Amino acid sequence: MRPGARNLITDVAGLRVGNAEDHRIKTGVTVLTADQPFAAAVHVMGGAPGTRETDLLAPENMVQQVDALVLSGGSALGLDAAGGVANALRAQGRGYDARGQNIPIVPGAILMDLLSGGDKTWSENPYVALGKLALDNAGTDFALGTTGAGTGATCADLKGGLGSASIVLDNGITVGALAAANPLGSVVIGEGPQFWAGPFEIGDEFGGLGQGHSHGRGHGHSQGHSHGRGHDPLGLVRTKINPQGNTAIAIVATDAALTRTQAKRMAIAAHDGIARAILPSHTPFDGDLVFAVATGAVPISDPILDALLIGHAAATCLSRAIARAVFLATAAPDDVLPCWADRFGG
Repeated sequence: MRPGARNLITDVAGLRVGNAEDHRIKTGVTVLTADQPFAAAVHVMGGAPGTRETDLLAPENMVQQVDALVLSGGSALGLDAAGGVANALRAQGRGYDARGQNIPIVPGAILMDLLSGGDKTWSENPYVALGKLALDNAGTDFALGTTGAGTGATCADLKGGLGSASIVLDNGITVGALAAANPLGSVVIGEGPQFWAGPFEIGDEFGGLGQGHSHGRGHGHSQGHSHGRGHDPLGLVRTKINPQGNTAIAIVATDAALTRTQAKRMAIAAHDGIARAILPSHTPFDGDLVFAVATGAVPISDPILDALLIGHAAATCLSRAIARAVFLATAAPDDVLPCWADRFGG
């Protein structure tokens, strides 16, 4: 397996991603779309999700394809971002045809970034406009780190962010992941700087630090458990001071011709990527959610084996995307937490 040409979810041909953010507010929106509607599914494992139109993604329900997926900051207020995307798509003539009325299908999920600094005293919800702008910005290349839905994201004691990664399987199928990392838990081992996702890193996409447990804040690779601040007998790492501002929301995608049932299985498998990259994960305070997308461009020859490989690749890509989100985060005024690069000199 190797990364795609961009090492982004848009290595899945036909997909486009757009970001929009307001750094004064410290929040933003990320939109995934395509020129044609696509099959999608969803699976939630966090105890505090915030979602729009996810019920219709169940395989037994009527609407078979969606026009876009939205990841947003803003907690429940951020769900309005999907409305901005839907308005813009309708103006383009996109959407489900209900007797001549176009109804864009735009599921979305949110993370809580209202306590991460910035001026949150706005009187008019900014997310409708941010959603439209993110759609307008959609393309095959897009920024990572402190951008889009990851603009105001935080982890246990580091800034979070937006990350992406891809893999091309030996059978030619491409799999990618896109993640807004804002979890309760930590993405680094002990005191850092190594990432829990280290075993899945390809090249030096998030620092090339390898794996292991660091005893300090330098770049050593010593083994064993950290005995620094935050260690406890269960081996759990630090979590946020505020347990109400959390969630890892993500999209995994493939060009394989999956049914919606198979796409949901990919979403379920991809949650392993969250568990490998964040400790603890899937907590009662997180809204951990994974959307799955299948464009259907590449036939699958072995439904059982290919589904296994695609699920494994999705989990691996998601782990890498989460680590990249934090690794590429950048400092900004009024931050409540430092970014990885500033703390560890990356």
